[in-house]
Amino acid sequence: MAEQQVQLIEPSIKFRDEYLAFVAEFDNAHVHGGGVRMKDGETFEIFLQRLADCASGVNIPQDYVKANTYWLVKDKRILGTCNLRHELNDRLRNYGGHIGYSIRPCEWNKGYGTELLRLAMDKARKLGISRALVTCDKINIGSARVIQKNGGVLDSEGVDPEDGKVTQRYWIAL
Repeated sequence: MAEQQVQLIEPSIKFRDEYLAFVAEFDNAHVHGGGVRMKDGETFEIFLQRLADCASGVNIPQDYVKANTYWLVKDKRILGTCNLRHELNDRLRNYGGHIGYSIRPCEWNKGYGTELLRLAMDKARKLGISRALVTCDKINIGSARVIQKNGGVLDSEGVDPEDGKVTQRYWIAL
């Protein structure tokens, strides 16, 4: 994969159909790491406004923090999505971290996750984040490798009280 072929972009109406296809590839289930998701019956325009609100810290739920969502795009196709949280609250400190990401299943094992996290770390640096926390389920070996390839050092593990899964916590010096 050539790095210059992909770019990290802000969500846009022109990618509506492509984003819906991206989500459908997950059988319309929750796309882990993607941040804010579309609600049932919500228009794409309202969804984009909620993403913009989250990025500016406006109208966000009490347990959320200011966060930007980005899409990894190649040739007008969304390969992945990430959510860059500007700070950590108690929940994110244990089970979410600064950066969450997801690659569409048909694009796994092609290096896109590694590149997506690298590009997200560049954005985190620009926000003044000097150490980024990135987490993954312990059973997600692919995600752990992506984090390690980007300099992640395992700090600890814990059981997520919401789903009972073991979560690994990695720190990456930026």
